Amino acid sequence: MKLNIVPPRTGWIWVRQGIRTFWKQPLAMSGLFFLFMAWVSLASMLPVVGNVLALVLLPAMTLGLMAATAVAEQGKFPMPGILLVAFRKGQARIKDMLVLGGLYALGFIAVMGISTLLDGGLFAGVYLMGAPITAEKVNNPAFQNAMWLAMALYLPLSMMFWHAPALLHWHGVPPVKSLFFSLVACWRNLGAFMVYTLAWLGVFLSAGMVVLFVLSLLGDQSLAETALTPVALLMAAMFFTSVYFTVRDCFDTAPEAEQP
Repeated sequence: MKLNIVPPRTGWIWVRQGIRTFWKQPLAMSGLFFLFMAWVSLASMLPVVGNVLALVLLPAMTLGLMAATAVAEQGKFPMPGILLVAFRKGQARIKDMLVLGGLYALGFIAVMGISTLLDGGLFAGVYLMGAPITAEKVNNPAFQNAMWLAMALYLPLSMMFWHAPALLHWHGVPPVKSLFFSLVACWRNLGAFMVYTLAWLGVFLSAGMVVLFVLSLLGDQSLAETALTPVALLMAAMFFTSVYFTVRDCFDTAPEAEQP
């Protein structure tokens, strides 16, 4: 396994590959994304340990979407069981994936915990515990400061876990080493990831503007929220489809497509 350094324009290529692959199997990829969301949501609803369990499972579920993308890229239909691909490589690999998930949960909780120092837990309560969000909270300067701090702290956490599930599953890299290699890969390819982020931001904003423009022509602004939600979910499914290509191109060995 060798790290590849890609030019910044590759970020836009990743976005195009994700969108193109999604439309090769739109029903499968959107269905798997909604199933992914449903499983994480159901896990978070369990009493006491629900939110932590959802965080622990997130790296494994993200890997499942990567594996589904590898199948869809070949024009094949990925089956629902592929979301559990992380748990089909023996007990040792399952243990490593759960360790990785545990580290992600600890990191995320630490980020939320630090944010409570600025607003007494308002932002953490909304984001982690599902507390209702109100205009009063949003306009609270302490809440806003906590939100920006959490975003700044989450960025390096995201970089550490971006490639880690794939490195662990497809390349057998131990959990802690996979975090290090993932952070280095993101940093060394920072230009490509910046283009990737900005391109997706532009795609999301453009899609929203198109929806609002069409609704304005129809003269029914009351449908805006109803229409924007499914469009946003569809775009999120395309985004998760593109993640596989960011991982594949940063390392010199591409994972093989897997089917349950």
